[in-house]
Amino acid sequence: MKPYERLLHYVSIDTTSNPTSGDHPSTPNQKLLASQLVIEMRDLGLFDVYMDEASYVYGTIPATCPHAITVGFIAHLDTSCDVSGKDIHPQCHPNYQGEDIILNHQENIILKQSMFPALKNEFGRTLITTDGTTLLGADDKAGIAEIMSMAEYFMNNPSIPHGTIKIAFTPDEEIGEGADLFDIKSFDCDFAFTVDGGDEGEISYENFNAASADVKFYGSNIHPGSAKGKMVNSIHLAMAFHQGLPHDETPEMTEGYEGFQHLNTTTGTVEETHLHYIIRNHNRIKFESQKNRFIELQDAMNQQYGYRVCEVTLKDTYYNMFEKMKGHLNIIDIAIRANKKVGITPKIIPIRGGTDGARLTYEGLLCPNIATGGYNFHGKYECISIEAMDHCTDVLIQMVHEIYKEKM
Repeated sequence: MKPYERLLHYVSIDTTSNPTSGDHPSTPNQKLLASQLVIEMRDLGLFDVYMDEASYVYGTIPATCPHAITVGFIAHLDTSCDVSGKDIHPQCHPNYQGEDIILNHQENIILKQSMFPALKNEFGRTLITTDGTTLLGADDKAGIAEIMSMAEYFMNNPSIPHGTIKIAFTPDEEIGEGADLFDIKSFDCDFAFTVDGGDEGEISYENFNAASADVKFYGSNIHPGSAKGKMVNSIHLAMAFHQGLPHDETPEMTEGYEGFQHLNTTTGTVEETHLHYIIRNHNRIKFESQKNRFIELQDAMNQQYGYRVCEVTLKDTYYNMFEKMKGHLNIIDIAIRANKKVGITPKIIPIRGGTDGARLTYEGLLCPNIATGGYNFHGKYECISIEAMDHCTDVLIQMVHEIYKEKM
């Protein structure tokens, strides 16, 4: 089965994760996809295939040569809750010529090449898009599809020499919980790669340090007709707090190694308002400074009013894997060679986000990231080409060859 065929099946299952669920997995359909992947892996003949209670899926392609390096490949089951992942209707556009694509005539939703200039790389290919009403789910079901297609290749070619290949699919990566219950000990790899997002050839061993900030504001409501000197409007408090943050440190104003704080949800009344931020920076010192700014704003606001009107709760999510990877860049060399041998120019790109691999690296399993070939993740303009998925699958296969030779 071709990688894109797998993708088109996987995206039919809504696996949007839910950050407020408290369950593992956070949504039931992640378990449904996990169960189907267990069946598919067993049908391909993989060994030791199972799904645990939290819907982590594991499987093994046995070594054809003893004493070779054991490598793992990891992708995640869930999709972002930023945009709906329900009732996804993928569309295929053969022989893309760089034109704007009308995703949805009724809603006049258009994928514009001028807005997304990287689409020029897909000239002549078959582009898979959404219908403009949902995300596509290639993040990270393209990664799952490419890993499964790589697994099918090796299971169908048992004469090819390689070490043990471990496969894992995780729930709830998009809400920062994908590594929470990952069984590193049983996975038992020398190192691994997440296969999660990015243009063809992208290889990443740097990512943001990440934290969340939940900020609550407490007001005092009273009839507006008699409110003078008495009402404290928590919505106004929240607006003042937000204005105290640097205006040029937001996602839409930053790129590369520049950090940001991103206000991504708000709820509020006069009596109580909640703001939720994510905080990101590649530099650990700047990251700590960003978090401290939230505390300083909280303290200044509480001092101004003389009692608690603002409460900040900070939670670190993951850290920059570079601190652990920088002494093991021979692993990155493997990925570079593999890309070159299948005709793709490798690009070392810092992730403006994170993966399960960031946390797994800090927990003892070195785990940089390999691209899946897609664009515009977490939104209705998400897309990927059939050819890019084929190429990224070829890279995974070639990486296994390179890893085997590394041991020889």
